[in-house]
Amino acid sequence: MIGAVLVVALIAAPGDSVPRISLSEALNRATRLDPGYVAALALVSTAEWARRSAFATLVLPSISVSTDFTTYSTEIFNTGTAKPAKTIITARADARFELFNGGRHLADVHRTRAELESAEATEVQVRYFSALVTEAVFYAVLSGQELRAVAQDRLRRAQEQLVVARARVVSGAVVQTDSLQILLEVNRARVALIREGARLNVARLELGRRVGESGPVEALPADTVPAPELPVTLPEAIASALQQGPDYRIAQANERATAAALRAQQASYFPTLALGANVTSFDDHYFPNALTRSSVSLSLNFPLWNNFSRELNVARARAGRDVARAIRSDVERAAAVDVTLTYEAYQTARAATEYAVQGLVVAQENFRVQQARYRAGASTILDLLEAQKGLTEAESELVQSRYAIRLALAGLEAVLGRRLFDLKDRQ
Repeated sequence: MIGAVLVVALIAAPGDSVPRISLSEALNRATRLDPGYVAALALVSTAEWARRSAFATLVLPSISVSTDFTTYSTEIFNTGTAKPAKTIITARADARFELFNGGRHLADVHRTRAELESAEATEVQVRYFSALVTEAVFYAVLSGQELRAVAQDRLRRAQEQLVVARARVVSGAVVQTDSLQILLEVNRARVALIREGARLNVARLELGRRVGESGPVEALPADTVPAPELPVTLPEAIASALQQGPDYRIAQANERATAAALRAQQASYFPTLALGANVTSFDDHYFPNALTRSSVSLSLNFPLWNNFSRELNVARARAGRDVARAIRSDVERAAAVDVTLTYEAYQTARAATEYAVQGLVVAQENFRVQQARYRAGASTILDLLEAQKGLTEAESELVQSRYAIRLALAGLEAVLGRRLFDLKDRQ
Protein backbone atom coordinates (compact mmCIF):
# COMPACT_ATOMS: atom_id res chain seq x y z
CA MET A 1 0.00 0.00 0.00
CA ILE A 2 2.83 2.39 0.84
CA GLY A 3 4.37 1.61 -2.54
CA ALA A 4 1.13 2.57 -4.27
CA VAL A 5 1.07 5.88 -2.44
CA LEU A 6 4.65 6.61 -3.50
CA VAL A 7 3.81 5.81 -7.14
CA VAL A 8 0.81 8.13 -7.08
CA ALA A 9 2.83 10.86 -5.42
CA LEU A 10 5.54 10.61 -8.08
CA ILE A 11 3.01 10.71 -10.91
CA ALA A 12 1.01 13.55 -9.40
CA ALA A 13 3.96 15.74 -8.46
CA PRO A 14 4.82 18.18 -11.25
CA GLY A 15 8.29 17.63 -12.61
CA ASP A 16 10.59 20.16 -14.19
CA SER A 17 9.35 19.18 -17.66
CA VAL A 18 5.67 19.81 -16.89
CA PRO A 19 4.68 23.23 -18.25
CA ARG A 20 3.02 25.70 -15.91
CA ILE A 21 0.40 28.16 -17.07
CA SER A 22 -1.46 31.14 -15.67
CA LEU A 23 -5.21 31.58 -15.85
CA SER A 24 -5.12 34.40 -18.41
CA GLU A 25 -2.79 32.45 -20.69
CA ALA A 26 -4.93 29.33 -20.32
CA LEU A 27 -8.05 31.28 -21.30
CA ASN A 28 -6.37 32.83 -24.35
CA ARG A 29 -5.00 29.54 -25.61
CA ALA A 30 -8.13 27.51 -24.89
CA THR A 31 -10.38 29.99 -26.68
CA ARG A 32 -8.30 29.92 -29.85
CA LEU A 33 -8.30 26.11 -29.86
CA ASP A 34 -11.96 25.58 -29.01
CA PRO A 35 -13.72 24.13 -32.12
CA GLY A 36 -16.95 25.80 -31.09
CA TYR A 37 -15.29 29.20 -30.96
CA VAL A 38 -13.59 28.68 -34.33
CA ALA A 39 -17.02 27.81 -35.77
CA ALA A 40 -18.51 30.93 -34.15
CA LEU A 41 -15.86 33.13 -35.76
CA ALA A 42 -16.58 31.52 -39.13
CA LEU A 43 -20.29 32.22 -38.59
CA VAL A 44 -19.54 35.90 -37.96
CA SER A 45 -17.46 36.12 -41.15
CA THR A 46 -20.20 34.44 -43.20
CA ALA A 47 -22.90 36.68 -41.73
CA GLU A 48 -20.83 39.79 -42.50
CA TRP A 49 -20.50 38.81 -46.16
CA ALA A 50 -24.22 38.02 -46.31
CA ARG A 51 -24.96 41.54 -45.03
CA ARG A 52 -22.63 43.09 -47.62
CA SER A 53 -24.26 41.06 -50.38
CA ALA A 54 -27.76 42.12 -49.33
CA PHE A 55 -26.77 45.80 -49.21
CA ALA A 56 -25.03 45.59 -52.59
CA THR A 57 -28.12 44.02 -54.13
CA LEU A 58 -30.20 46.90 -52.79
CA VAL A 59 -28.12 49.69 -54.42
CA LEU A 60 -26.09 48.08 -57.22
CA PRO A 61 -27.06 46.25 -60.42
CA SER A 62 -25.96 42.73 -61.19
CA ILE A 63 -23.46 42.59 -64.06
CA SER A 64 -22.32 39.59 -66.07
CA VAL A 65 -20.10 39.09 -69.12
CA SER A 66 -19.91 36.03 -71.35
CA THR A 67 -18.50 34.91 -74.65
CA ASP A 68 -19.18 32.11 -77.16
CA PHE A 69 -16.77 30.51 -79.60
CA THR A 70 -18.63 28.31 -82.12
CA THR A 71 -17.18 26.33 -85.03
CA TYR A 72 -19.45 24.78 -87.69
CA SER A 73 -18.78 21.96 -90.16
CA THR A 74 -19.96 24.17 -93.05
CA GLU A 75 -19.99 27.87 -93.46
CA ILE A 76 -23.00 29.85 -92.24
CA PHE A 77 -23.84 33.53 -92.29
CA ASN A 78 -21.89 35.50 -89.69
CA THR A 79 -23.92 38.45 -88.43
CA GLY A 80 -20.83 40.39 -87.44
CA THR A 81 -18.92 40.17 -90.72
CA ALA A 82 -22.03 39.89 -92.94
CA LYS A 83 -20.52 37.00 -94.88
CA PRO A 84 -20.30 33.20 -94.61
CA ALA A 85 -17.86 31.78 -92.07
CA LYS A 86 -17.23 28.56 -90.16
CA THR A 87 -16.37 30.43 -86.94
CA ILE A 88 -18.68 32.78 -85.07
CA ILE A 89 -17.56 34.60 -81.91
CA THR A 90 -19.86 36.66 -79.71
CA ALA A 91 -19.23 38.64 -76.53
CA ARG A 92 -21.99 39.94 -74.25
CA ALA A 93 -22.28 42.21 -71.23
CA ASP A 94 -25.57 42.24 -69.30
CA ALA A 95 -26.69 44.47 -66.44
CA ARG A 96 -29.91 44.16 -64.46
CA PHE A 97 -31.32 46.24 -61.63
CA GLU A 98 -34.64 45.72 -59.90
CA LEU A 99 -36.37 49.05 -59.50
CA PHE A 100 -39.21 47.65 -57.41
CA ASN A 101 -39.78 44.23 -55.82
CA GLY A 102 -42.16 44.92 -52.98
CA GLY A 103 -39.37 45.70 -50.50
CA ARG A 104 -37.78 42.25 -50.64
CA HIS A 105 -34.22 43.56 -50.91
CA LEU A 106 -34.74 45.98 -48.03
CA ALA A 107 -36.13 43.15 -45.91
CA ASP A 108 -33.07 41.07 -46.81
CA VAL A 109 -30.83 43.89 -45.58
CA HIS A 110 -32.64 43.95 -42.22
CA ARG A 111 -32.55 40.16 -42.00
CA THR A 112 -28.82 39.85 -42.70
CA ARG A 113 -28.04 42.68 -40.29
CA ALA A 114 -29.97 40.86 -37.55
CA GLU A 115 -28.24 37.59 -38.43
CA LEU A 116 -24.88 39.35 -38.11
CA GLU A 117 -25.85 40.62 -34.65
CA SER A 118 -26.91 37.09 -33.72
CA ALA A 119 -23.59 35.69 -34.97
CA GLU A 120 -21.60 38.29 -33.01
CA ALA A 121 -23.59 37.51 -29.87
CA THR A 122 -23.01 33.80 -30.47
CA GLU A 123 -19.27 34.46 -30.66
CA VAL A 124 -19.44 36.18 -27.24
CA GLN A 125 -21.57 33.36 -25.85
CA VAL A 126 -19.18 30.64 -27.03
CA ARG A 127 -16.13 32.61 -25.87
CA TYR A 128 -17.44 32.98 -22.33
CA PHE A 129 -18.68 29.39 -22.22
CA SER A 130 -15.22 28.22 -23.29
CA ALA A 131 -13.73 30.43 -20.58
CA LEU A 132 -16.12 28.95 -18.02
CA VAL A 133 -15.10 25.40 -18.91
CA THR A 134 -11.42 26.32 -18.91
CA GLU A 135 -11.67 28.02 -15.54
CA ALA A 136 -13.45 24.97 -14.13
CA VAL A 137 -10.56 22.74 -15.30
CA PHE A 138 -7.95 25.25 -14.09
CA TYR A 139 -9.52 25.41 -10.64
CA ALA A 140 -9.86 21.62 -10.60
CA VAL A 141 -6.07 21.42 -10.85
CA LEU A 142 -5.56 23.99 -8.08
CA SER A 143 -8.16 22.48 -5.78
CA GLY A 144 -6.78 19.02 -6.56
CA GLN A 145 -3.36 20.14 -5.35
CA GLU A 146 -4.81 21.44 -2.11
CA LEU A 147 -7.08 18.45 -1.55
CA ARG A 148 -4.14 16.14 -2.09
CA ALA A 149 -2.24 18.13 0.55
CA VAL A 150 -5.25 17.72 2.88
CA ALA A 151 -5.14 13.95 2.25
CA GLN A 152 -1.40 13.91 2.97
CA ASP A 153 -1.97 15.74 6.28
CA ARG A 154 -4.71 13.27 7.16
CA LEU A 155 -2.34 10.36 6.52
CA ARG A 156 0.46 12.01 8.50
CA ARG A 157 -1.81 12.63 11.49
CA ALA A 158 -3.16 9.08 11.37
CA GLN A 159 0.36 7.61 11.28
CA GLU A 160 1.39 9.78 14.27
CA GLN A 161 -1.68 8.64 16.17
CA LEU A 162 -0.91 5.01 15.30
CA VAL A 163 2.51 5.33 16.97
CA VAL A 164 0.90 6.79 20.09
CA ALA A 165 -1.85 4.19 20.17
CA ARG A 166 0.58 1.27 19.85
CA ALA A 167 2.71 2.71 22.63
CA ARG A 168 -0.34 2.96 24.89
CA VAL A 169 -1.39 -0.59 24.00
CA VAL A 170 2.07 -1.87 24.90
CA SER A 171 1.95 0.02 28.18
CA GLY A 172 -1.45 -1.48 28.93
CA ALA A 173 -3.22 1.89 29.11
CA VAL A 174 -5.69 0.89 26.39
CA VAL A 175 -6.79 -2.26 24.66
CA GLN A 176 -5.52 -3.39 21.25
CA THR A 177 -8.74 -2.21 19.62
CA ASP A 178 -7.45 1.37 19.76
CA SER A 179 -4.47 0.60 17.55
CA LEU A 180 -6.70 -1.35 15.16
CA GLN A 181 -9.07 1.61 14.88
CA ILE A 182 -6.15 3.90 14.09
CA LEU A 183 -4.75 1.38 11.58
CA LEU A 184 -8.12 1.41 9.81
CA GLU A 185 -7.95 5.22 9.66
CA VAL A 186 -4.42 5.02 8.24
CA ASN A 187 -5.62 2.72 5.46
CA ARG A 188 -8.55 5.00 4.71
CA ALA A 189 -6.21 7.98 4.55
CA ARG A 190 -3.97 6.11 2.10
CA VAL A 191 -6.92 5.33 -0.15
CA ALA A 192 -8.04 8.97 -0.01
CA LEU A 193 -4.53 10.09 -0.98
CA ILE A 194 -4.49 7.72 -3.95
CA ARG A 195 -7.92 8.94 -5.03
CA GLU A 196 -6.95 12.62 -4.83
CA GLY A 197 -3.72 11.96 -6.71
CA ALA A 198 -5.61 10.24 -9.52
CA ARG A 199 -8.11 13.10 -9.77
CA LEU A 200 -5.27 15.61 -9.92
CA ASN A 201 -3.58 13.68 -12.73
CA VAL A 202 -6.78 13.67 -14.77
CA ALA A 203 -7.33 17.40 -14.14
CA ARG A 204 -3.79 18.22 -15.30
CA LEU A 205 -4.25 16.19 -18.47
CA GLU A 206 -7.60 17.89 -19.14
CA LEU A 207 -6.01 21.30 -18.66
CA GLY A 208 -3.28 20.31 -21.12
CA ARG A 209 -5.91 19.27 -23.64
CA ARG A 210 -7.74 22.58 -23.27
CA VAL A 211 -4.58 24.65 -23.88
CA GLY A 212 -3.21 22.54 -26.73
CA GLU A 213 -0.66 20.35 -24.93
CA SER A 214 -0.46 16.60 -25.42
CA GLY A 215 0.55 15.99 -21.80
CA PRO A 216 -0.28 17.33 -18.34
CA VAL A 217 -0.11 21.03 -17.55
CA GLU A 218 0.32 22.56 -14.10
CA ALA A 219 -1.77 25.56 -13.04
CA LEU A 220 0.02 28.48 -11.43
CA PRO A 221 -1.38 29.12 -7.93
CA ALA A 222 -4.12 31.71 -7.58
CA ASP A 223 -4.22 34.40 -4.95
CA THR A 224 -5.86 33.76 -1.59
CA VAL A 225 -7.25 37.28 -1.18
CA PRO A 226 -10.85 37.20 0.11
CA ALA A 227 -13.41 37.53 -2.67
CA PRO A 228 -14.62 41.13 -3.08
CA GLU A 229 -18.17 42.37 -3.30
CA LEU A 230 -19.66 42.34 -6.78
CA PRO A 231 -19.49 45.74 -8.49
CA VAL A 232 -23.17 45.53 -9.52
CA THR A 233 -26.39 44.96 -7.63
CA LEU A 234 -28.76 42.17 -8.55
CA PRO A 235 -31.26 44.48 -10.36
CA GLU A 236 -28.38 46.09 -12.26
CA ALA A 237 -27.06 42.66 -13.24
CA ILE A 238 -30.49 41.60 -14.55
CA ALA A 239 -30.83 44.82 -16.55
CA SER A 240 -27.30 44.38 -17.94
CA ALA A 241 -28.07 40.81 -18.99
CA LEU A 242 -31.16 41.94 -20.91
CA GLN A 243 -29.15 44.63 -22.69
CA GLN A 244 -25.91 42.83 -23.57
CA GLY A 245 -26.14 39.24 -22.35
CA PRO A 246 -25.32 36.94 -25.30
CA ASP A 247 -28.32 34.63 -24.78
CA TYR A 248 -30.73 37.55 -24.87
CA ARG A 249 -29.01 39.32 -27.77
CA ILE A 250 -29.21 36.12 -29.80
CA ALA A 251 -32.91 35.68 -29.08
CA GLN A 252 -33.72 39.30 -29.94
CA ALA A 253 -31.65 39.23 -33.14
CA ASN A 254 -33.26 35.95 -34.24
CA GLU A 255 -36.70 37.47 -33.79
CA ARG A 256 -35.76 40.46 -35.95
CA ALA A 257 -34.24 38.17 -38.59
CA THR A 258 -37.34 35.98 -38.84
CA ALA A 259 -39.60 39.04 -38.96
CA ALA A 260 -37.57 40.40 -41.86
CA ALA A 261 -37.70 37.00 -43.58
CA LEU A 262 -41.50 37.12 -43.29
CA ARG A 263 -41.58 40.57 -44.92
CA ALA A 264 -39.38 39.26 -47.74
CA GLN A 265 -41.81 36.41 -48.42
CA GLN A 266 -44.79 38.77 -48.33
CA ALA A 267 -43.06 40.87 -51.00
CA SER A 268 -43.71 38.05 -53.50
CA TYR A 269 -47.34 39.29 -53.76
CA PHE A 270 -46.09 42.48 -55.43
CA PRO A 271 -44.94 42.83 -59.05
CA THR A 272 -41.27 43.14 -59.90
CA LEU A 273 -40.07 46.02 -62.07
CA ALA A 274 -36.56 45.60 -63.47
CA LEU A 275 -34.30 47.62 -65.75
CA GLY A 276 -31.93 45.68 -68.00
CA ALA A 277 -29.15 46.61 -70.42
CA ASN A 278 -27.23 44.47 -72.90
CA VAL A 279 -24.25 44.96 -75.20
CA THR A 280 -23.37 42.17 -77.69
CA SER A 281 -20.50 42.08 -80.18
CA PHE A 282 -20.15 39.68 -83.16
CA ASP A 283 -17.12 38.68 -85.22
CA ASP A 284 -15.10 35.67 -86.39
CA HIS A 285 -12.07 36.32 -84.13
CA TYR A 286 -11.21 37.64 -80.64
CA PHE A 287 -11.91 40.31 -79.58
CA PRO A 288 -15.15 40.58 -81.56
CA ASN A 289 -15.82 44.11 -82.85
CA ALA A 290 -17.25 43.68 -86.33
CA LEU A 291 -20.80 44.38 -85.16
CA THR A 292 -22.01 45.68 -81.82
CA ARG A 293 -25.58 45.93 -80.72
CA SER A 294 -26.96 47.30 -77.47
CA SER A 295 -30.37 47.23 -75.87
CA VAL A 296 -32.23 48.61 -72.87
CA SER A 297 -35.31 46.90 -71.49
CA LEU A 298 -37.86 47.58 -68.80
CA SER A 299 -39.62 44.44 -67.64
CA LEU A 300 -42.58 43.92 -65.36
CA ASN A 301 -43.26 40.55 -63.79
CA PHE A 302 -46.45 39.97 -61.80
CA PRO A 303 -46.90 36.36 -60.60
CA LEU A 304 -50.65 35.89 -60.21
CA TRP A 305 -50.85 32.21 -59.28
CA ASN A 306 -48.27 29.56 -58.35
CA ASN A 307 -50.37 26.84 -56.72
CA PHE A 308 -50.13 28.27 -53.20
CA SER A 309 -46.32 28.22 -53.16
CA ARG A 310 -46.25 31.83 -51.97
CA GLU A 311 -48.79 31.10 -49.26
CA LEU A 312 -46.77 28.09 -48.11
CA ASN A 313 -43.56 30.14 -47.92
CA VAL A 314 -45.33 32.95 -46.06
CA ALA A 315 -46.87 30.45 -43.60
CA ARG A 316 -43.46 28.93 -42.92
CA ALA A 317 -41.86 32.32 -42.42
CA ARG A 318 -44.67 33.42 -40.10
CA ALA A 319 -44.30 30.22 -38.06
CA GLY A 320 -40.56 30.84 -37.77
CA ARG A 321 -41.22 34.41 -36.64
CA ASP A 322 -43.75 33.26 -34.03
CA VAL A 323 -41.36 30.64 -32.65
CA ALA A 324 -38.50 33.17 -32.45
CA ARG A 325 -40.80 35.64 -30.70
CA ALA A 326 -41.83 33.02 -28.14
CA ILE A 327 -38.20 32.08 -27.54
CA ARG A 328 -37.20 35.71 -27.07
CA SER A 329 -40.04 36.29 -24.62
CA ASP A 330 -39.16 33.17 -22.64
CA VAL A 331 -35.46 34.04 -22.57
CA GLU A 332 -36.21 37.53 -21.28
CA ARG A 333 -38.45 36.12 -18.54
CA ALA A 334 -35.68 33.68 -17.64
CA ALA A 335 -33.13 36.49 -17.26
CA ALA A 336 -34.06 37.09 -13.64
CA VAL A 337 -33.71 33.37 -12.90
CA ASP A 338 -30.35 32.91 -14.66
CA VAL A 339 -28.75 36.03 -13.22
CA THR A 340 -30.12 35.47 -9.72
CA LEU A 341 -28.88 31.87 -9.74
CA THR A 342 -25.28 32.80 -10.51
CA TYR A 343 -25.39 36.03 -8.48
CA GLU A 344 -26.62 34.29 -5.36
CA ALA A 345 -24.21 31.41 -5.94
CA TYR A 346 -21.35 33.90 -5.68
CA GLN A 347 -22.76 35.50 -2.54
CA THR A 348 -23.44 32.11 -0.98
CA ALA A 349 -19.93 30.88 -1.76
CA ARG A 350 -18.44 34.01 -0.18
CA ALA A 351 -20.45 33.47 3.01
CA ALA A 352 -19.64 29.75 3.00
CA THR A 353 -15.93 30.54 2.75
CA GLU A 354 -16.08 32.88 5.72
CA TYR A 355 -17.83 30.22 7.78
CA ALA A 356 -15.43 27.55 6.50
CA VAL A 357 -12.48 29.58 7.80
CA GLN A 358 -14.11 29.78 11.21
CA GLY A 359 -15.01 26.09 11.03
CA LEU A 360 -11.41 25.17 10.29
CA VAL A 361 -10.18 27.09 13.33
CA VAL A 362 -12.73 25.29 15.51
CA ALA A 363 -11.87 21.89 14.01
CA GLN A 364 -8.13 22.44 14.54
CA GLU A 365 -8.66 23.39 18.15
CA ASN A 366 -11.03 20.49 18.73
CA PHE A 367 -8.51 18.05 17.25
CA ARG A 368 -5.70 19.49 19.37
CA VAL A 369 -7.76 19.10 22.54
CA GLN A 370 -8.93 15.59 21.72
CA GLN A 371 -5.39 14.54 20.84
CA ALA A 372 -4.09 15.84 24.15
CA ARG A 373 -6.95 14.25 26.05
CA TYR A 374 -6.39 10.89 24.37
CA ARG A 375 -2.68 10.93 25.18
CA ALA A 376 -3.59 11.75 28.76
CA GLY A 377 -6.13 8.96 28.83
CA ALA A 378 -9.08 11.34 29.32
CA SER A 379 -10.92 10.44 26.08
CA THR A 380 -11.50 7.46 23.83
CA ILE A 381 -10.08 6.65 20.43
CA LEU A 382 -13.50 7.23 18.88
CA ASP A 383 -13.50 10.84 20.10
CA LEU A 384 -10.08 11.35 18.58
CA LEU A 385 -11.09 9.80 15.25
CA GLU A 386 -14.20 11.96 15.15
CA ALA A 387 -12.08 15.07 15.68
CA GLN A 388 -9.69 13.88 12.97
CA LYS A 389 -12.59 13.41 10.58
CA GLY A 390 -13.99 16.84 11.42
CA LEU A 391 -10.63 18.50 10.75
CA THR A 392 -10.22 16.80 7.37
CA GLU A 393 -13.76 17.76 6.35
CA ALA A 394 -13.21 21.38 7.46
CA GLU A 395 -10.01 21.63 5.41
CA SER A 396 -11.69 20.14 2.34
CA GLU A 397 -14.74 22.37 2.72
CA LEU A 398 -12.57 25.48 2.83
CA VAL A 399 -10.74 24.46 -0.35
CA GLN A 400 -13.96 23.69 -2.22
CA SER A 401 -15.76 26.86 -1.09
CA ARG A 402 -12.87 29.13 -2.17
CA TYR A 403 -12.92 27.76 -5.71
CA ALA A 404 -16.71 27.70 -5.76
CA ILE A 405 -16.53 31.51 -5.53
CA ARG A 406 -14.39 31.69 -8.66
CA LEU A 407 -16.63 29.32 -10.61
CA ALA A 408 -19.74 31.25 -9.59
CA LEU A 409 -18.12 34.47 -10.78
CA ALA A 410 -17.22 32.86 -14.12
CA GLY A 411 -20.82 31.67 -14.49
CA LEU A 412 -22.20 35.14 -13.79
CA GLU A 413 -19.82 36.69 -16.32
CA ALA A 414 -20.93 34.15 -18.92
CA VAL A 415 -24.55 35.17 -18.39
CA LEU A 416 -23.73 38.90 -18.55
CA GLY A 417 -21.29 38.57 -21.45
CA ARG A 418 -18.65 40.78 -19.81
CA ARG A 419 -15.93 40.69 -17.19
CA LEU A 420 -16.73 42.07 -13.75
CA PHE A 421 -13.11 41.96 -12.55
CA ASP A 422 -9.81 42.07 -14.39
CA LEU A 423 -8.32 38.61 -14.97
CA LYS A 424 -5.05 39.63 -13.35
CA ASP A 425 -6.97 40.17 -10.11
CA ARG A 426 -7.79 36.44 -10.01
CA GLN A 427 -4.24 35.15 -10.25
